[in-house]
Amino acid sequence: MEEDPVRADLARSLRLFRAFRSEQSDGESYYTTLAADTAALLSGYVALDGLTVLDVGGGPGYFAREFRSRGARCVCVDISAGELAGGGVLGSALELPFRDGSVDVCFSSNVLEHVPQPWRMAGEMGRVVRPGGLVFLAYTNWLSPWGGHETSPWHYLGGERAVRRYHHKHRKMPKNRYGETLYPVSVAAGLRWARAAGDLEPVDAFPRYLPRWYRPMLKVPILREFTTWNLVLVLRKNA
Repeated sequence: MEEDPVRADLARSLRLFRAFRSEQSDGESYYTTLAADTAALLSGYVALDGLTVLDVGGGPGYFAREFRSRGARCVCVDISAGELAGGGVLGSALELPFRDGSVDVCFSSNVLEHVPQPWRMAGEMGRVVRPGGLVFLAYTNWLSPWGGHETSPWHYLGGERAVRRYHHKHRKMPKNRYGETLYPVSVAAGLRWARAAGDLEPVDAFPRYLPRWYRPMLKVPILREFTTWNLVLVLRKNA
């Protein structure tokens, strides 16, 4: 494991949580804050200047702008044409339209829980990274307080029940619908995948929003599923 690329203290966590609370009312501010923090995290593992970065599912381009500000060449791939900002490529995360070993860094933020075959997506990210390159994968685990996204915390009573409750309350269906655009992924499954990812070597695993002192909790089964909130996996492809 490498040292923390940013100071993962309580002040940082509070800043991110405050930004998160504004996601629905001021998405621009939230994603700009998150993108800046994430770019700083990523820069702790690799110098982005001059590298080619593939952002899987990053259509609106918040992260791409931050990576480019640090000198990277960044391309977004997204399955939705309506989500794509400039410099995007239309394609599925389950079958990335890129050659083997064609990018220096493959990045994804909060997309894994939205695909029906999450570890196939993770494998695709590893496939397109060159030897020595980096995979940076962050996702919201299902049993976290926000695992149901806008249907939280009722997802604890079941994903379909949470959707029905949301529809009853708001008179519309949620954007993130259990079993259609939102799927349950766990911390345990992510850590298992990282350990068995073939030619990818685990570099780090940590809770994205929480202070450094929380890291040991990732070793505690069950409890980690409820308290992690969002997991980051960092892997490097063997040369």
